[in-house]
Amino acid sequence: MIKNEDVVVGLDIGTTKVVIVVGQVQEGMVQIIGIGKAPNSGMRKGSIVDIEETVSAISNALEDAERSSGMKLESCFCSIEGNQINTISSKGVIAVSRADGEITDQDIERVTEAAKSVALPPNFEILHIVPRYFSIDGQEGVKDPLGMSAIRLEVETHVIGVTASVLKNLGKTILQSGLEIDGVVFSPLAAAKAILTKNQKELGVILIDIGSSNTNIAVFEERTLIHSSVLPIGSNHITSDIAIGMRTDIEVAEKIKINEVTAMPDQVKENEKIDLSKYKRDEKEKPSKQFVCQVTEARLKELFSMIKEKLSQIDRDEMLPAGAVLTGGGAKQTGIVEFSKNFLKLPVKVGAPVLEVSGIVDKLDDPRYATAIGLMLWGIDEYARDDNNKKSVNINRKIGGVLDKAREIFKNFIP
Repeated sequence: MIKNEDVVVGLDIGTTKVVIVVGQVQEGMVQIIGIGKAPNSGMRKGSIVDIEETVSAISNALEDAERSSGMKLESCFCSIEGNQINTISSKGVIAVSRADGEITDQDIERVTEAAKSVALPPNFEILHIVPRYFSIDGQEGVKDPLGMSAIRLEVETHVIGVTASVLKNLGKTILQSGLEIDGVVFSPLAAAKAILTKNQKELGVILIDIGSSNTNIAVFEERTLIHSSVLPIGSNHITSDIAIGMRTDIEVAEKIKINEVTAMPDQVKENEKIDLSKYKRDEKEKPSKQFVCQVTEARLKELFSMIKEKLSQIDRDEMLPAGAVLTGGGAKQTGIVEFSKNFLKLPVKVGAPVLEVSGIVDKLDDPRYATAIGLMLWGIDEYARDDNNKKSVNINRKIGGVLDKAREIFKNFIP
């Protein structure tokens, strides 16, 4: 297997699975040339609790991805999520440096750096700092102050922080699996890179990434991230509720959730039953399908009530013209789109990659792969835009002559 230095790798480490997507820019198009997937039992609620198990899962997915791509993979952009994430708003204020008051790139960098002086909890590190808008001499709502004149420059930012120990353990785990780390990205931001358009981000949209243990949300407006958070409910909670309600084991409950359950119990006839013997021979019960669907609906109501509360806190409840886009494994739940429309009172759809992507086509529309695809796109985007730091030597090595094409691809999608 030969080494390949033109590829970008997205590594999504989830609570129940690890997914790797290998991408390349070829002739102006992003092409997926390899995918790897493996079950993961080394994490709980988005945090690593068993390094050995997680290393094994990453290694298995990596082997799968290398086999399907025919290439030796060396580095990756990886995701991070879970209750170790903390988000907060922060402001930065500076005096413009030039005597004539013209705002330069250096001023924008300085004011963003000033916003990093934020009161995150102890032992947290800043993962992302996203400018929401700038103010010049008290005039708010400025998107790009470069070249404008002012005495005082302010910025309102959205800061995403992560526990330092969690970040360190993540890095240690990935390195032990045989990959170096090019970047760490908050999971819903990576998914948004894959499945949200510039127009959706402009109008106002919420991305809802329903994972196994948590649900991550990211709200965009005027092409800017205005809010993100982690909610402590995921699709595994539905499975557990079904197992308890039907007095069966988790494996049977998961199969029933996938094959029998809809999020819209009113659409199920009262006399419909679920034959448990189809899923486990010694099971004799035939519970009401409507009851099981009601159990699922109750958990989804709890989750989507939390989402509505978050939207209310930022004055966006029922106020996002581009609606909600669902992704993650939980987005595959039958009836969840209709349920979400009714509950959020917004247009809702399941997300799919918005860029012109080719390759392993049967995987592209599966919401479980959205974050890994987004990480790969995030990496291509970073290489395409970053010309001046220490990575610049690697950029030309990895992307080579397709930089201009990559910039052209992403210019309409960069938030």
